[in-house]
Amino acid sequence: MADRDITVQEVGPRDGLQATDIIMPTQAKVAWLEALANSGMPQVQVGSFVPPKLMPQLADTAELVAAARARGGFEITVLVPNLKGAERAIAAGVDQINFVMSVSEPHNLNNVRKTREESLDEFGAIVALRNATPGARGVKVSGGLATCFGCTIQGAVPEADVFHYAGRLKALGADKIGLADTVGYGNPTQVKRIYTEVLDIAGGTPVGAHFHDTRGLGLANCFAAFEAGASTLDGAQGGLGGCPYAPGATGNVVTEDLVFMLESMGVRTGINLDRLLAARAVMAAHLGDEPTHGTFVKAGPPKGFVPATAA
Repeated sequence: MADRDITVQEVGPRDGLQATDIIMPTQAKVAWLEALANSGMPQVQVGSFVPPKLMPQLADTAELVAAARARGGFEITVLVPNLKGAERAIAAGVDQINFVMSVSEPHNLNNVRKTREESLDEFGAIVALRNATPGARGVKVSGGLATCFGCTIQGAVPEADVFHYAGRLKALGADKIGLADTVGYGNPTQVKRIYTEVLDIAGGTPVGAHFHDTRGLGLANCFAAFEAGASTLDGAQGGLGGCPYAPGATGNVVTEDLVFMLESMGVRTGINLDRLLAARAVMAAHLGDEPTHGTFVKAGPPKGFVPATAA
C-alpha cells in the first residue's frame, strides 16, 4: 500500500447494477472495468455469485472475473451469499471473497433466508473450503456485516450485537471484517464509536466501510470511519446501488466525490480523478434513463487543486 494511504473499493458493477432494471451488456461492463483499471482504482467488486434467476444483472460475473484477470490492474472481489457461491468464486480465480450476513435477524432471514447462526456456519465452511483448496490459500475471505447502524425491518440494531458478530467472524478466520450501513441510518458519531470498538475487537484484522447516502450522511460517515481507522472505503460510480431486499435503501456513496474528499484532505488513494470521471462516462453511456448522482462531476476541482496522489 506504499502508493496510497487508504483503499477505495468500487462496488458499482455489483451493488450498483443489482439495484437497476438494466442488464448491462458484458462487453460494456468489461469496458467499464478497463476504464477503472486505467484510473488506478485498486479494488473492484466485479459482481456476485448468486443464482442468475434472482439477479440476472449479475449473471456474467464469471466472465467478468476472467476479463479482469486477463487485464490486471486491480484486486478482484466478488460478493457471495453462501458456500456454493464461494466455490464458484474460487474456481473463477478471484482475489477476495466478500461474504455478507446481517446483524439484524429479520433482515438476514429476508436477505439470505438464514438465521444469523446459520450464516456463521456458512462462513466457517467458506474459510475451511478456501484453506482446503489447492492454490486458493492466497484468496482473502472477508466477513461482511450488514445493517450495523440500523434496519428498516427491525429498527434499532444494538451495538452489542455488532460487536458480538464482528468477534465471531474474527474467530472463524476472517481476513477482513466489513461493516455496512445498508439502509443509511448511521451518523458520524455513531460510526466513529462503533468502528473504534470493532477495530479493537479485530485486533489488527482490517475493517472496511460500506455506506449508503440515503439521508445525505454518506461522506460524513466515510470520514468518521476513516478517522477511526477503517482500511477500505466503498463507493459506487454515479451513486448507483441499494439493497433490493432492504426497503428504503438508496444509492451508495458516490465514488468520485469520495475520492475527491480524500485527495483534498491529503489522503492518497492512488486514483486519478480525471480518469475516474472517464470511467464514469463509460458506465453512464450504458445506463439509459437510470439516474446518477454526484457533485464533483458537475463542479470539477477548485482552482489550483492538486490531488494528494499527484503531489
